[in-house]
Amino acid sequence: MSLFSSVADFLKPTPPPDQEILAGLDLVARVVEPALRFTPGFEKRLRAPLQHALGYCAELVAALPGPIEVNRQAFANDPLVHALFATASDIEQMLGRSQAVRDFLASPDCWQSDHFYAMFAARRQQKKQLGMEQQGDLIRSDVPQLVLYFSGQTLIEPNCQIEEMRLGLRGKALASLLQTFHSHLEVLRHERQGLCAELAVERAHLTVLRGSSGGREIAVGTRHLSELDAQLRRQAEALAPEHLIDALADYLTTPERVLYLSPVAITVDRLGIIRDEADSLSNIHTLNFPELTARDRRLHLAMLARINREEALEAVEKVRDQQHRFLLI
Repeated sequence: MSLFSSVADFLKPTPPPDQEILAGLDLVARVVEPALRFTPGFEKRLRAPLQHALGYCAELVAALPGPIEVNRQAFANDPLVHALFATASDIEQMLGRSQAVRDFLASPDCWQSDHFYAMFAARRQQKKQLGMEQQGDLIRSDVPQLVLYFSGQTLIEPNCQIEEMRLGLRGKALASLLQTFHSHLEVLRHERQGLCAELAVERAHLTVLRGSSGGREIAVGTRHLSELDAQLRRQAEALAPEHLIDALADYLTTPERVLYLSPVAITVDRLGIIRDEADSLSNIHTLNFPELTARDRRLHLAMLARINREEALEAVEKVRDQQHRFLLI
């Protein structure tokens, strides 16, 4: 390549970011720090890291298994759905109490199809109990058992169009990444406030010492004051907008450190009792699902679900009726 071509390429204007990047930059400013939008280099510095993070979020959403049917029939026939709920009625309760489902069913979009999709999430739990178990020809009681169950079942981003639902989930994944970064900033700001308070106390204490004490205590106090001042300067520098942009750019290039899926395989019987895969018992199944680690660091089973619209409408009405009856009583 000639020198002239190299100079010409260098002088070419940077192509404008596409709509997804623009939306991502807007989300950065809203979630992380509004002042970043007006910092020189905001768009240029974050464009590539944001593109990388968006690609990672798309891959993460694409890796979610499903969609699986979630209804009474699936509870009876699908071992995974059976393990996810204690009873078939709990499926109705989840649908009826979900604000996301209520909002979706109240919108005209819900009539595009007789079913809709959503991300299903739940927390895996285990508990120890003493139960009955057949061992050979004998039935023993008070046998230690470990039982699998799930809590906090919820549906996220319901939509009749599965690709639109996935697009919404990608946006939520990016928002989760940015909220994690924002939480880190809040910790730094809180620490800085604490340092400011400690610095003020130490200065007042040193003033008292200078009026009443000898040199050694003053020297120790002065050294401590200098250390606090240096810490405060470092934190102030780290929280400056230009440094925040650099830190955010580095953070967005490694999203897999804070947002990721982990495969899980657990063998259980029909009652949810955890078994060894080598057990020769009938009615045992190995459940395979991913768990999502996100902003709150808690693990959630995550997969796509397919819901019948009419069943969801009936569940919402049933729960609403139950709530009215409770209020009347």
